[in-house]
Amino acid sequence: AGADGSPEYVLQTNLRGTINCLEYARLKGADFLFLSTSRVYPVAALNELSYEEKETRFELSDVQTEAGVSKEGISEDFTLKGARTLYGASKLSSEHMIEEYIDSYNLRAIVNRCGVLTGPWQMGKVDQGVVVLWAARHIFKKPLSYFGFGGTGKQVRDILHVEDLFNLLLTQIKDFDRFNGTTWNVGGGLRGSVSLQELTTLCQEYSGNALSIGGVEETRKGDVKYFVTDSSRIINETAWKPRRDPAAILEEVCAWIHDNRSLLEPVLG
Repeated sequence: AGADGSPEYVLQTNLRGTINCLEYARLKGADFLFLSTSRVYPVAALNELSYEEKETRFELSDVQTEAGVSKEGISEDFTLKGARTLYGASKLSSEHMIEEYIDSYNLRAIVNRCGVLTGPWQMGKVDQGVVVLWAARHIFKKPLSYFGFGGTGKQVRDILHVEDLFNLLLTQIKDFDRFNGTTWNVGGGLRGSVSLQELTTLCQEYSGNALSIGGVEETRKGDVKYFVTDSSRIINETAWKPRRDPAAILEEVCAWIHDNRSLLEPVLG
């Protein structure tokens, strides 16, 4: 968002939108539960980690020199120093504003830095909702391409079903005092991770269609090779953990699209 022109829309939506909500919460004495993003972590710092290239995906190497990175993924201790895209910067700026409202107005707030969210009724498009977009393109037999990192589709993300996220939000809301003033990494984790190449295989299985997917070797500015959310802290702090793996998520998403094909084809086709 904003990479090909004015940043006005992304800044007004994310940063100004957050400030508007903070002001409303201040005036009404409301609590504030904010869904941030893994994109607050800097692009260069992530891409410069040590990786191994496997058959279907990139993987983190065992030896890393940066804090906040392990085989489990990226934790809250990972550096925030560096550029992170306009989208990520708008979200991190929102986190800073929340921190100021906590300090200035005693606002009660919780921040969750989410990985890739998905599930039925997400209207996937190129810049948001990649899982639903990928599934819909398979079902409606529309073109797809792997962009960057050699054009092989080995870049990796962890995905989290919206209902798994919702279960955590309920836990936090019901015990707000306990979580007040905290920031958490929340995602599907290593078990919930999938490369684009692996996502294609799942979409082929559950859509029944196979596409010829193109490849663009050149990596675009802002693209990340690998991000898996290390949610160990929130998992260890609560009884919560993601329940659905990528296969279960793709089976449900594809079934939803099939069941609502006439309604969704004008939107997702």
